[in-house]
Amino acid sequence: MRIRVYYEDTDTGGVVYHSNYLNFCERARSEAFYNLGLTPVLEGGHFVARKVIGEYLSSAKLGDMLEVKSELLKMRAASFVLKQSVYKDDIKIFELEIVLAYITFEGRPQKIDNKTKELLLSLFE
Repeated sequence: MRIRVYYEDTDTGGVVYHSNYLNFCERARSEAFYNLGLTPVLEGGHFVARKVIGEYLSSAKLGDMLEVKSELLKMRAASFVLKQSVYKDDIKIFELEIVLAYITFEGRPQKIDNKTKELLLSLFE
């Protein structure tokens, strides 16, 4: 997914504020669902971030065009692990590994059903 860096994404020096890389990755995950006419809130529940590890490699600045790429690393019974990389001009500037847990609308962990597993595989492989 392509994202342009706007003024609201930056600090006073025009450099992307560190937490906005997480926002860019979230937008890319959500957009994968929206591109199929779906929403990230599924019939039986939704996903929440359980663990995030990020590595900042270089900075993006006001006006830059960024590309967010997502790759499914591991599927578990009630969660999955995704690697997301943010590129500027084909140079990786940020990498994130995130564990997303599947929970009920009441906030309890639940197993990912086969239909949802197939959907995730199609979105992020």
